[in-house]
Order: sequence, then structure tokens, then C-alpha cells
Amino acid sequence: MSSPSTPARGRPSRIDRALTVRTALDLLDRSGLDALTMRRLADAMGVQAGALYRYYATKQELLTAMSEQMMEGVTASAVGTDDASWSERLATLAHALRKALLARRDGARVFAGTHSTGVGVLGFAEALVGILREAGFSDDDAALSLYTVANFTVGHTLEEQAATDPENGGTTGVEKLRNAVTSGSDYPHLNRALSALTSPDFDRNFAFGLDLLVEGLKARL
Repeated sequence: MSSPSTPARGRPSRIDRALTVRTALDLLDRSGLDALTMRRLADAMGVQAGALYRYYATKQELLTAMSEQMMEGVTASAVGTDDASWSERLATLAHALRKALLARRDGARVFAGTHSTGVGVLGFAEALVGILREAGFSDDDAALSLYTVANFTVGHTLEEQAATDPENGGTTGVEKLRNAVTSGSDYPHLNRALSALTSPDFDRNFAFGLDLLVEGLKARL
């Protein structure tokens, strides 16, 4: 008798790598990363859990493939911006990365630490490093700037998605911060800046941080 992981001769397999990743991303959107297990993924695909290991030996390998899928089309966002300044092109890539991570529930958590070497991730890295090298940055500065921009973008999106996750109560973290700062007189500076500290305008926050990075790069150049 054939199993889902070993189809009968002449009969196509019920699953493949692409379908597994698509189903995993759908399950991620519905239930979040904590609920994404190989067993639940197998149930969603109507196969035995062992069938998935034919394509992804570990969950980490699956997460890496999911990260690569999320990066599809990110680099293409910079196409057609050759007439723009290097700083504008860099910002376009950073915004495209954030948008791709936000497009999936817990997208930043999935992406963080996977270190994919697929065409999506490496294409993004190649484009950003290329922009900076062509602008006159040294090889080392261009490479380190890639890490700085990517880490800022992923870190910001991690916090953004955590703050808006319905399982975290949406604004629970913001309310806890507000209550802690206003509960006494020990934080006069934080009280004066509380409006900005508790602002839900993540677009503005991201743009501000990215602008600081770009201005720092301009000064270094």
C-alpha cells in the first residue's frame, strides 16, 4: 500500500515543496507561528507528518523556505528607480522588506535568524550592497550597512507585529508602558515624550529610524 510520502507508481505525489510552503504560510496567517507545527501542517495538507520530512528535514528548514517565499518580488520593487538617488533606492528596498514581512502574520519572527541563501534573500542583499558600492562606499561599509538596514527593518517589524498581534491584546504593551510611566514622578522626561513613545503610527516610526540611518550613511560617505 502506498503512503502520501511514497506515491504509487505512475501516480503523482499529493504534496511537493512548493505546496508545503504555501500551505505553511496560509496556516501561519490563520494561527500564528507558535501554532505552526509539522503535525498541524500535515493535518492541514491531509497527509501523515512523516511525509513532510521528505521535503523539509526540520522545522527550521521549512521556516527558511517560508522566508525565501516571503522575499519573492522584494528586489523587483527597486526596478525602475535607477534615476533616483542612492539613498532613495536604499529606502525603497528597506520599505519593500518591511512590507513583505508585514504581509504575513509573524512574518518578521519567521524571517529572523533563518539566514536563507535563496535567490530572494541574496537578490535583496546584492541589490542593496550594489547601490551602496556604486554610490562610492567601500566594500566593507556597504556590507555592514546591509546588516544595519536589514537588522533595523526586521527588528522594527518584530516589535510592530508583536504590538498589533490580537493574541497580545493589541495595545497591551502600549498601555503597560503608559501606566508605568504615569504611575509616579520618577520619569519626567518619559512623561514629556509619552505621546511619541506610545504612538501607534508605526509607518512614521519606521520612516524616522530609516532616515537616521540614511543621514548617518550620507555623513560617512
